[in-house]
Amino acid sequence: MSEYIKLKDLEVYKLARELSRIGWQIYNRLSWQIKKIMGDQFITATDSIGANIAEGYGRFHFLDKNKFYYNARGSLIEAGEHWLELLMERKVVEEQDYQDYLRIYIQLKPKLNKLISAVKKEK
Repeated sequence: MSEYIKLKDLEVYKLARELSRIGWQIYNRLSWQIKKIMGDQFITATDSIGANIAEGYGRFHFLDKNKFYYNARGSLIEAGEHWLELLMERKVVEEQDYQDYLRIYIQLKPKLNKLISAVKKEK
């Protein structure tokens, strides 16, 4: 009998939560105007990654699971390749925060892709 792995023990979920933690640090340092223009969308996309992984993990059917994992991947790319880069380009994020976020992003992306592939193989 295989042992049930808890959501909080999944490496991909741990990385998503770490990304949310760093994303919140970035968000909290933004001015109210930048938060309104870009920051709210950045933190929403960032937090959506872990939320979609959690929801997919709670689903039974592999197609249902992957629908949420694909959403998580879309949010990951939106947050990391669009909003984070715009924040950096507009010089409203500190270099260290940018690098910290990018470090986790780089680790998370292939792990999320592997999770999607593994679920596809379950069928």
